[in-house]
Amino acid sequence: MLRTYHGSCHCRAVRFTAEIDLSEGTGKCNCTHCWKHRYWGLQVPPERFRLLSGAEALSRGAPGEGTGEGMGIGGFCTTCGTHVCGYNPVSDWNPAASISISVAALDDLTPAELLAAPVTYYDGLHDNWWEAPAETRHL
Repeated sequence: MLRTYHGSCHCRAVRFTAEIDLSEGTGKCNCTHCWKHRYWGLQVPPERFRLLSGAEALSRGAPGEGTGEGMGIGGFCTTCGTHVCGYNPVSDWNPAASISISVAALDDLTPAELLAAPVTYYDGLHDNWWEAPAETRHL
């Protein structure tokens, strides 16, 4: 079931809304980038994401407010450093463009909702993206 969530970075320079169906799942990866950020994310189609403010504060920023199309992968707030969201263009591994959202950036996500959301684990550390790593407890 789609629900509109509000999100932001720590300093609230970057603010957004997104229509998210948590039953579609979340993801955690063991690659060095995700591990060092402790990244736990989810994907939504660009049309279900709305950047409300802070395009200029996002690293690899968006060209303006709106759907976020054109945002660089791995967008974080250049003021407070919070990893917020990023635009994933169509690629060999990504058949449809999407927005990656850090679940930690969602302001009105309850712990119960997060605990109920399915999690898929990715073994990015060994470039084995389609399999779960042998150990996931630390992710």
